[in-house]
Amino acid sequence: MTEVLRVTPTGLARPFGEEEIIVSKTDLRGHITYANDIFLRVSMFEEHELLGKPHAVIRHPDMPRAVFKLLWDEVQAGREIFAYVNNMARNGDHYWVLAHVTPSFDTQGRIVGYHSNRRCPKPAALARIEPLYDALRALERRHADRRDGLVASTAMLEGELASTGMTYAEWVWTL
Repeated sequence: MTEVLRVTPTGLARPFGEEEIIVSKTDLRGHITYANDIFLRVSMFEEHELLGKPHAVIRHPDMPRAVFKLLWDEVQAGREIFAYVNNMARNGDHYWVLAHVTPSFDTQGRIVGYHSNRRCPKPAALARIEPLYDALRALERRHADRRDGLVASTAMLEGELASTGMTYAEWVWTL
C-alpha cells in the first residue's frame, strides 16, 4: 500500500523561475519514474521520496477533480494536453504550473508512460483560471458522493468550454 503524506496547505506560494522547467515521467499508473532537480527543489521532496510514488503526492487539495479527469482522459487516449495545475510542496506551500503532459510510446505505438514539462504560468492567465477552478471545486464539494461531484463539475467545465466554442486545449492558449 502506498503511504500517503498528509500536509496542510500553508497558503504561501512557492516561486520558481520563468526560465525553469519542471520535468517528471511516470509509468502507466501515474507513479513517478523520473524527477528533475528543479522538480525536487520546488516540491521540496528528495528523489527517494518521489520515485515509485503516485504523482498525486504533489496534488493540491484545491485542484478540481474535473481538470484531472480531463487531463487523464486526454493522455490515456494518446493525446497531449496543456493544463493549468496547482501543486503542493512537501511543506504545504503551493505552486501553479502550466503543464504539458504527453504520453510516451514504445516502438509498437503503445503507451508506456507519461512525460510532463511544467513552466511558470503568467499571472494574467491565473487570474482567469482561479475563479473557474474555485467554482468547479465548490461544486464538487457540494456533493456528498465524490463521484456525483466529479460528474457535476465535469459537466460544468464542459458547459463553460462550450460557451466559448473552444476545447480546453484551445481555451488554454487564449489566456
